Amino acid sequence: MVMDSGSGRDIGLEPSQYAAIAAFRLELRRFLAFSEAAATAAGLPPQQHQALLAIAGHTGSEPPGVGTIAEQLLIAPNSAAELVVRMVSASLLTKTPSRPARRRVELALTERAAVLLHQLTAAHLNELATLEPALRRALERLGRPGTDDPGRMPDGSMLAPG
Repeated sequence: MVMDSGSGRDIGLEPSQYAAIAAFRLELRRFLAFSEAAATAAGLPPQQHQALLAIAGHTGSEPPGVGTIAEQLLIAPNSAAELVVRMVSASLLTKTPSRPARRRVELALTERAAVLLHQLTAAHLNELATLEPALRRALERLGRPGTDDPGRMPDGSMLAPG
């Protein structure tokens, strides 16, 4: 058990849970490192690859815009707007004014961007298939003693995301 250094009380976490989260984070970092290297090798900054994926994968009722980029990349709207300007300049995106709201712009991939994204996505799917067993093992290790459900505390509550 892990003890609170101030009170000496058991805080309810096992060392194996720290190890499980560390293993899971390692697998995530491996995937992210692969993703960044693949994007760079394709001639794209990783952030631009992420933006292309956010646009291509957008499922909202309205076409994707700068807000979509900001939300999906967890960046400020002004940073997303600057990223869009760079991507339009690089012939990766087109932007057109939205008909209902003229202040809003709608973003779309260019043919060049679509080809790059297709190649990168295929490589990413292959990499995920390779990493899947390690990710699955890492997730399974998140189980807690005394529970049958990985990630569930003995009292039935879920572990907080790490």
